Amino acid sequence: MRRVLLSSLSIATCLAFAPAATLAQTSSEESSSVTDAKPTSPPVAEQREHTYTHHGITLSDPYHWLKDQSYPVVDDEDVLDYVKAENAWFEAQMAPHQALVDTLYEEMKARLKEDDSTVPQKDGDWLYWSEFEQGKEYRVHYRKPVAGGDPQLLLDENKLAEGKDYFRLGAFSISKGGRYLAYSADDNGSERYTARIKDLETGELLPDELTNLRGGLTWVANDSALVYGPSTEEWRTLEAKLHVIGTPVASDVTLYKEEDESFGVGTGLSAQEDWLAIATGDNETSEIRLVSADNPTGEQILVKPRQKGVEYDVDVRGDTLFVHTNDDHINFRLATAPIANPGEWTTLIEGSDDFYLTDFELFKDFYVTEGRLAGLDQIQLRAYDDATDLTPIAFPEESFTAGLSNNPEYDVQKLRLSYQSMVTPGSVYDYDVKTGALELLKQQEIPSGYDATQYKTERRMITARDGTKVPVSILMRKDRPAGPGPLHLYAYGAYGYAVPPGFSTSRLSLVDRGMAYAIAHIRGGDDLGRRWYLQGKLNERTNTFEDFVDVAKGLIDAGYTEKGKISASGGSAGGELMGVVVNTDPDLWGAVAAHVPFVDVLNTMLDKDLPLTPGEWPEWGNPITSKQAFAYMLSYSPYDQVVAQDYPPLLVTAGLNDPRVTYWEPAKWVAKLRATKTDNNTLLLKTNMGAGHGGKSGRFASLYETAEEFAFILTQLGVVESDGADSE
Repeated sequence: MRRVLLSSLSIATCLAFAPAATLAQTSSEESSSVTDAKPTSPPVAEQREHTYTHHGITLSDPYHWLKDQSYPVVDDEDVLDYVKAENAWFEAQMAPHQALVDTLYEEMKARLKEDDSTVPQKDGDWLYWSEFEQGKEYRVHYRKPVAGGDPQLLLDENKLAEGKDYFRLGAFSISKGGRYLAYSADDNGSERYTARIKDLETGELLPDELTNLRGGLTWVANDSALVYGPSTEEWRTLEAKLHVIGTPVASDVTLYKEEDESFGVGTGLSAQEDWLAIATGDNETSEIRLVSADNPTGEQILVKPRQKGVEYDVDVRGDTLFVHTNDDHINFRLATAPIANPGEWTTLIEGSDDFYLTDFELFKDFYVTEGRLAGLDQIQLRAYDDATDLTPIAFPEESFTAGLSNNPEYDVQKLRLSYQSMVTPGSVYDYDVKTGALELLKQQEIPSGYDATQYKTERRMITARDGTKVPVSILMRKDRPAGPGPLHLYAYGAYGYAVPPGFSTSRLSLVDRGMAYAIAHIRGGDDLGRRWYLQGKLNERTNTFEDFVDVAKGLIDAGYTEKGKISASGGSAGGELMGVVVNTDPDLWGAVAAHVPFVDVLNTMLDKDLPLTPGEWPEWGNPITSKQAFAYMLSYSPYDQVVAQDYPPLLVTAGLNDPRVTYWEPAKWVAKLRATKTDNNTLLLKTNMGAGHGGKSGRFASLYETAEEFAFILTQLGVVESDGADSE
């Protein structure tokens, strides 16, 4: 159904979205259990002597033992006992707030349209869509003929998830002719997927089963075969393999094998589905090969050999190759080349200091470029015969996020778009290419009611300590009392991921209680262009942390809030951010939530055998080979920099099966904090024993975890009492 655009292939690994090991093997009964008796004091992890030396520097790591030496199997009873004890302490400490948690959960759930569905989209002879049914955790996928007829059930995720604590659908790929569905799923959070093929004419599952996968499933060879990426034992995707339907998996052919273990491999089809692209790369370098989709074992065309620091992605129209690359400008250019000479790139759209070209998509009669101007999303239609002939799609608000949505067909006269802002719910539009008219097809429905006129959003620029102006998006009620009040500050700040100023029904539970909600668009993301990202990585990583602190101080100076009335949150690499700022500026924060936080930075980057590590050195540095990188990481690594001082109230989460930020990072950090900090503020660690990096998988289970987080924030800030009553 949905072709995989080459311009959107993701082949790098990252803490936000990447590497893994196999399932931490505990039974579901064992994993969910906590001690029956409610604890009266927090657990204290034993300190066991352990030291290591690099570059002549010796460090002590007394909680090293919390990394199970059998990992990825986690069966050390001491480790499991500690993790379960922390979970029991979490439950005991949250018990007085249960009424508030329930209240928050019910009001967030009431904003969720339970029987919701996507807008049907045409692809060939079929219309495709998915639905949530009343009370169900997962989606159900359907199609029906364009010519008319009854809906056909394609896949019911709820059936697949029955009896499982965790379920996540991975790939979902309809064959070009529409007969087969290939899909993959993960049922434990380890992010090792199993793929099956369903014959949509008969409704039967084929016996073919592909296990231990990452990435997509790409149909080739006239729908007779799939290209997939198997995982190594170290959870690295180093191959593109071809599976012919009905043949033994053992006979699958390797189309490409990457020799550099720091690179990852992904595949996709061109806009006209005539070329298979095999892409490989890390966080800063890429390389792509093309081969006929009808003959995937045929001769491959190397577009251009890898060059360190040069990224590119491609698509094909006829005999012309389109290349999106940063080879001569940091904000990327768009170039073309003949297929016969794919490495000779001629500039079509020059790189710009002002416009950050993030993506492109080819259609029959025009192409579309996407990017950001002054941090705001741009969608531009362009003519093939004149690159200067462009039509920007205009949107009404000053701050928003917008982009191309699902556009599976090559020959179209309407484009499907997505749009939202911090006050405007998620919206789906069709854009008429000839007339320029925008047709609203659907806007997110909020059953319990929502009046956008009661809210306002602001965008401010706050000056960081080095003079850099950092954008901040702020949401609040118009009737929020004047003067400093409680405020929640969120950021990510890594991997060039820009946090969009989008809509969230959940955050209304904070805003409706008088809090402002702010997103700090700090360096490390690419909100203001590629340079913005580079200024927050490697040896400039500390800019990210300082930006966040300086935004908080700037919001205080601007009268939005004051010290101790700010809550903060971040996850994964954003959890690292939380770990740093509670070390450097603990008095700013009234409550901090750190989700699956990357806090044991130095130890993780020193361990080349972890699945994450080799591919992450371009992002963070390699402390094994570089003394400078070692010293720099040590200077900010949250676990290593814990000191005897007062810390704010902290809620920390982890996943026992998390392949990206392994469970022991937050466990070690919390253990060290308990032993070192000088205050009596709340410190909680909740480990999901049957989940991974993203926490609970079901929509309601995930919502409940958000309710727990918000209850923690609201009570710690004194905005709401434990019984849910507003504080005076």
